[in-house]
Amino acid sequence: MQRGSIPSIAALLAFESAGRHLSFSRAAAELHLTQGAISRQIRQLEDALGVPLFERVNQRVILTDAGRSYLRDITPLMEGLAVATRKVMSGVGAEATLNLAVLPTFATRWLMPRLPAFLSAHPEVTVNFTVRLAPFDFAEDTQDAAIHHGEATWPGAVCEHLCREAVVPVAAPDIRARYSVAAPADLAALPLLHQSTRPDAWRDWFAMAGVETAAAYRGARFDQFAMIAEAAAAGLGVALVPRFLVESELQSGRLEILFDRAFDAGTSYWFVYPEAMAGGHWVRTFGDWLKRMAAGEA
Repeated sequence: MQRGSIPSIAALLAFESAGRHLSFSRAAAELHLTQGAISRQIRQLEDALGVPLFERVNQRVILTDAGRSYLRDITPLMEGLAVATRKVMSGVGAEATLNLAVLPTFATRWLMPRLPAFLSAHPEVTVNFTVRLAPFDFAEDTQDAAIHHGEATWPGAVCEHLCREAVVPVAAPDIRARYSVAAPADLAALPLLHQSTRPDAWRDWFAMAGVETAAAYRGARFDQFAMIAEAAAAGLGVALVPRFLVESELQSGRLEILFDRAFDAGTSYWFVYPEAMAGGHWVRTFGDWLKRMAAGEA
């Protein structure tokens, strides 16, 4: 199809709104137009397409089969246009925009407290954040780079090491006295809190500490470290978490490390970007800053 045969954005907006509401009057209110204007836009769209999109039944409008199919196909395109527009508007006044895919707990617990330092040094940059829990295809996404946890495997991308992940047992301050915790073996009698994607973490920690126990898999499971940290601070049990993800709780006294025996979980955090952007200035600048921050706290 030639570009000239694509309907106008105004007509598509009118159709999408009317089709979503099944009401020309509600579409008019949403788009700040008159009902007559909505009717004209849709009539022009139907003329251009050569098929009716709506029909009137008992004084209300319903989509025809062609209308339902067309609405289903254009909705993600209209949503993508809205996202792209908001993204451009968010960068107004900035010379550059960096779109970063992040892991939620890493972003909120480690990255956000440090980000003001980067933005202060580079006020011309706007950094946008999107949660991504697994590797994705950069060629089919709008992200410039990502924070990844696991192995250095990401097809079509460069993985630069940030830090290894080491976990420590943490709990609310009263847990030690409540359960008479004096040695690592005593933790086997406590309620153990687990990260659901790492079911063997407690088994591995006990093995590292030289403790033999059948209780390593007992206890509640949580999807994210942030949830585990809150559960531990509430006194629900003892959790194995990366120390850098509970810095604020340790500083405030809501959590304490029961035994400072960090266990290397065997995985790392990585800064990842597509091979095609290896020379991208702001990707490199942000990545270098991240690596310096991580190296300074290793």
